[in-house]
Amino acid sequence: MILIIDFGSQFNQLIARRVRECHVYCQIEPPDISVSRIRELAPEGIILSGGPSSIYEKNSPRANHDIFDLGIPILGICYGMQFMVDALGGSVKQFSKREYGFAELNIKRQSGILKSIGKRSQVWMSHGDSISKLPPGFTATAVTDNTPVAAMANSRKNFYGLQFHPEVEHTLNGKAILHNFLYKVCKCKTSWTMKSFARDAIEEIRQTVGQKKVILGLSGGVDSSVTAVLIHQAIGRHLTCIFVDNGLLRKNEAQKLKQTFKQHLKINIRFVNAAKLFLTALKNVTDPEKKRKIIGKIFMDVFEAEARKIKEAEFLAQGTLYPDIIESRSVFGGPTSVIKSHHNVGGLPKRMKLKLVEPLQYLFKDEVRKLGKQLGLNHDLIWRQPFPGPGLGIRVIDAITPKRLSILREVDAVLIEEIKAAGYYKKL
Repeated sequence: MILIIDFGSQFNQLIARRVRECHVYCQIEPPDISVSRIRELAPEGIILSGGPSSIYEKNSPRANHDIFDLGIPILGICYGMQFMVDALGGSVKQFSKREYGFAELNIKRQSGILKSIGKRSQVWMSHGDSISKLPPGFTATAVTDNTPVAAMANSRKNFYGLQFHPEVEHTLNGKAILHNFLYKVCKCKTSWTMKSFARDAIEEIRQTVGQKKVILGLSGGVDSSVTAVLIHQAIGRHLTCIFVDNGLLRKNEAQKLKQTFKQHLKINIRFVNAAKLFLTALKNVTDPEKKRKIIGKIFMDVFEAEARKIKEAEFLAQGTLYPDIIESRSVFGGPTSVIKSHHNVGGLPKRMKLKLVEPLQYLFKDEVRKLGKQLGLNHDLIWRQPFPGPGLGIRVIDAITPKRLSILREVDAVLIEEIKAAGYYKKL
């Protein structure tokens, strides 16, 4: 387990992805995470992410300095390195010229995280500040033409800093540097796989839910489908999925879903045909945002009415993913702290009185697809492209009519067929 402390970098999710590609589990947490919580998580290492702030600014984000007394290896990247320098007695100053883009890294000491990298390597820089004085116990291990401390190390304490971004593809040996930190410095093992995740998630769902009933709104997309199969494997008949046909679906959508889930996977699903209700409410509505709001409200009304019929249901399952949570959470109030809010994040209508089950909340989309494969879902469903809730309702320009929907379904089906025939479906 690696803990990533998020200082607001646009690359923080990419750092997590790179760590997980090495089959090491990681979590992204805000700078105000307590030391007691870190001890509870018991990470093998900590990565301090980059960020848009300058460490000498009044309201720049800072983590608790006590993290440096935990005896845990720490890697600071860009702003994270500068926070480390400032916290441990060094100094950072404004750079005369912002450095953004490719740079050639000259490695002075091929040890620690820079072991077996080669003396010269292409890296990606993105910083306006630079290290002017190293903290006690640190040495500069790499330089570039414009950056006298492009990498630093305190090998006795296993503290390392990089002024460049190892997580991006433009840094040619970035993955090797992260490998060194994870395996050689932190002594991590490659034990985190979708097989191990599925096993642990199923056990956790059983422990949480017990013999109670769970309701899941099934859309037919990757996230809700994988959530359904995972929970079904955990609690079987205690899961009930609700699929609302809003009359705005693609061609044969409901029939395909019924065949896949009810016949092949034996999952308990209630199909609600509410097409007439949706189309009546949408009659003569042309504005896409108004359509969205109408569709969203009616969906909740229909879903809640159906959910009330399921006696003794205590849990609602959602296919919330990790990016939904990260992007919806304010990290420190800075300019990049909230990317967008998500419909899956922020709780339920209070009147539903259900507890949440979100088994995918720490997974990225590509990991969900791998999990789906591990659970036995078919290839077409795993690689299905996203199809938003309002569906064809906002793809129909102007007012929605049955005839326009029918034409659009045929057009959409032909388009997808041609994209697949040309070998472009997965590429898109």
